[in-house]
Amino acid sequence: MIPLPLARIAEITSGALSGMADPRAVVRGPVVIDSRDAEPGSLFVAFKGARSDGHDFAAQAVRAGAVAVLASRPVEAPTIIVPDTAAALAELATSQAAALPRATVIGVTGSAGKTTTKDLLARLTARIGPTIAPAGNYNNEIGHPLTVLRADADTRYLVLELSARTIGNIADLARIAPPEIGVVLNVGTAHIGVFGGKEAIAKAKGELVEALPRTGVAVLNYDDPQVRAMASRTDARVTYFGRAEEAVIRAEELVMDERGRASFTLRTPSGAAPVRLKLYGAHAVDNALAAAAAGYELGLPVATIAAELSQAEPRSRWRMEVTDRPDGVTIVNDAYNANPDSMRAAFEALGMLGRGRRRFAVIAALRELGEDSPALNAEVGRLAGGSGLAGLIVAGPDAGPMLEGAHAAAQQAAQRAAQPGHPPPSTHIVHVPDAQAAAAEMGPWLRPGDVVLIKGPRAMGLERTAELLLGGAAQ
Repeated sequence: MIPLPLARIAEITSGALSGMADPRAVVRGPVVIDSRDAEPGSLFVAFKGARSDGHDFAAQAVRAGAVAVLASRPVEAPTIIVPDTAAALAELATSQAAALPRATVIGVTGSAGKTTTKDLLARLTARIGPTIAPAGNYNNEIGHPLTVLRADADTRYLVLELSARTIGNIADLARIAPPEIGVVLNVGTAHIGVFGGKEAIAKAKGELVEALPRTGVAVLNYDDPQVRAMASRTDARVTYFGRAEEAVIRAEELVMDERGRASFTLRTPSGAAPVRLKLYGAHAVDNALAAAAAGYELGLPVATIAAELSQAEPRSRWRMEVTDRPDGVTIVNDAYNANPDSMRAAFEALGMLGRGRRRFAVIAALRELGEDSPALNAEVGRLAGGSGLAGLIVAGPDAGPMLEGAHAAAQQAAQRAAQPGHPPPSTHIVHVPDAQAAAAEMGPWLRPGDVVLIKGPRAMGLERTAELLLGGAAQ
């Protein structure tokens, strides 16, 4: 953060100093929303949540070294009182972004793959200058400004992930730190129930390219027609990535290894170089190409881009984390979140990683799918049930459509695979109430050489299932 006195922060946020706050006291950062993260020189922002109220922890934050508290009511600490802490946080970040003398802002959005692409791109930009990028997926109205506020006068690149739950969200985030490069990955079905359809999702994602200046660059996925069409919504220069011949930055000679990792030739206008990803799943190719296209626009040589992509490992937790237990069981923890598109990608990766092995999965009913929820969950159930699994666990509530789809597909697959004179193979399908019960049920099924995919909506906390299965191997 660029250091600021409390008086200036109050001016930026239209706040009032309270609690004996010294107007000359300087905040040097970080700006935090968890009192446990407070340290000398920091600013604590108090939010009232569903389960706790940050105002109750204001004194604790100051004792830990926070210079003051940004709050919506008086607390027993030096305070800047504002009408709305979220709005004030955004105003402070906007002011700081405008004061960054040399930073290039790069925005990444899409229905799936944002975090992985952001991590890859931040790795590339770090080769050419100090880079700030979100921890995990700090991509909403709180996490986005917190990330911007981590930048200082030395920052050369701000790689930001932008998410949307309604029309206008991405436009609002882009106003905080106006991007010069905008990367759009795809338009899928994540939050389709909130938006009401893929056309509305495309409208929301396209707000990123609309925010670009005429001197900027829109980096678009040529393979996704709805993303490709966003070229008409920007005055910026447009470049395409993808697997099609028309893509300027593309993957050629793509092959997958026995662990589901891709190798390909990265083709650019100035040459080509081989890439061998350590990331799992064919969908990682699209994320790598997007990062490569943005890196190429920044002037990175293709050989450097290819080398960095080949060395990159998962940086954010619970996204295709593949761990081999000592007993030979492989746990694929992709539990951060799920939608119909990412479910298909995960099962495709499981099919490659688990070739010749017994395969299992733990999944849960998808959310925010609106009136299409029963049909889309049944479709995911059919995908799982027809994948040749030895066992499938569906955890949590609202599992009916997913279970029905899984049972129907498993029965059909068994009938197709039945040998004359032999009983048909079948998938053992079980419903359990939560992540812990899923681990307890799955544990006894497993034997050396098996592979388990764990994937579901964030609210289900299925990363706990992965942790328990991995911990069980160590005992």
